[in-house]
Amino acid sequence: MSYYDKLTAHYQTLNHFNHAQSILGWDAAANMPSGGSEARSNAMAELSVHVHRLSTQPQLEDWFGNAEQESLSSEQQASLREMKRQWQQATIVPEDLVQAQSIAGSTCEHAWRTQRQENDWQGFEKNWKEVVALSREEAKIRGAALGLTPYDAMLDKYEPGTTTASLNTLFTDVKTWLPDLIETVLEKQKSESILLPSGTFSTETQKALGLEVMKLLQFDFNRGRLDQSVHPFCGGVPTDVRITTRYDEKDFVQALMGIVHETGHARYEQGLPKAFAGLPVGEARSMGVHESQSLFFEMQIGRSKPFIHHLSRLSKQAFNAQQDPVFDEENLYKIYTQVEKGFIRIDADELTYPAHVIMRYEIERDLINGVIEHTDVPALWDEKMKASLGISTKDNYKNGCMQDIHWTDGAFGYFPSYTLGAMYAAQYKATMIQNIDFDAVIQSGDLSPIFQWLSDNIWSQASLYTTDELVKRATGETLNAAHFRKHLEGRYL
Repeated sequence: MSYYDKLTAHYQTLNHFNHAQSILGWDAAANMPSGGSEARSNAMAELSVHVHRLSTQPQLEDWFGNAEQESLSSEQQASLREMKRQWQQATIVPEDLVQAQSIAGSTCEHAWRTQRQENDWQGFEKNWKEVVALSREEAKIRGAALGLTPYDAMLDKYEPGTTTASLNTLFTDVKTWLPDLIETVLEKQKSESILLPSGTFSTETQKALGLEVMKLLQFDFNRGRLDQSVHPFCGGVPTDVRITTRYDEKDFVQALMGIVHETGHARYEQGLPKAFAGLPVGEARSMGVHESQSLFFEMQIGRSKPFIHHLSRLSKQAFNAQQDPVFDEENLYKIYTQVEKGFIRIDADELTYPAHVIMRYEIERDLINGVIEHTDVPALWDEKMKASLGISTKDNYKNGCMQDIHWTDGAFGYFPSYTLGAMYAAQYKATMIQNIDFDAVIQSGDLSPIFQWLSDNIWSQASLYTTDELVKRATGETLNAAHFRKHLEGRYL
């Protein structure tokens, strides 16, 4: 047995445990009674430690050294590179820190679900203090090992190759044109009349509608399912993808588009290459690339006029509302492209969304680098919301700094992925429309040509290439934010 084969067998074993972890996490969010929290936290912490031990076994260093001397194909070399990257990431962090982070994160996240509803910053802060302290410890350890600043080391977990310097340049540019564009569009939309949904839209009917939309998006129900949770997410593994959304019986609009978004994540997972199943090289390239799929589905497909045509037809059927003008195509399109300055990131429109992401990036960057303390976050949040969107969150923690799940378990470095994803998605479409009549394909109801392009250029490539190489092979250039600006101006002006 070659050393490369030993490594692949080892990482496939690791994948089985990661699969179990993912399903336990999904169950905690979607099904578990609140009384199960402590036992589940302990079980997941134990599993995290076991996975960490497997990931850091002493013989792996020799195996990697020997495998690098073996004659490998280009795909095997890419596979070895990704296994080694995961091994290096794992060996940097000591086992006791992994366990402490798992317990602190589970505890903080579970309590947050109630504390957020109650606007209880003081209660949340006590748990979050520990999460931040442990995350800073991890960031310093990673930074020292990789020769990076603490925050760049955390970015490297989610966006390999991305740095604070590149993000500062990218986001500083966005901040020069986005505020004016938002104001121009708000002024333009003042004269437009929109009919908003009213009445009761049962959760059952909304879920049935969501399932119909997932069929249109060619989700494979033999390898996945839709459930409900406090915070929408996509989890599981390629052959067992779990997506969730949250429902509001007074408004079907958000849950429906949330399902479109999460289906984008799921289709990427379901489209990853079977030949590399269970191996790091067979996983999604980065969180930014993952978000590019969900945001391609939501923004490029989901909020387009031809897709709204299908949403209009399906929602009229679901709610028995053939004569209700709320569900007419033109009105639904206005609803889904309405720009509004709001508190909540996941409810934000396409145009104001980057402002939400950029302020979170600036806060978490300074928090992890030790420039600010966790107790400074509420005031900073209020200050940045006023500066970017003109609204205050003073004493409104549940709609301010407590609204997201990411920081509850220490996922610092994740937020930039959202806007990077939106930029990649716009770039994919700019390339795609050179050969595909995008709107006509969506209008036809058979989106296969679009999904085939994504499969050929993104899904099937998994982690064979670096992010820059992947994007350049697909579009002919590395990330070019000009496509994003052009897309927004084209749709909203």
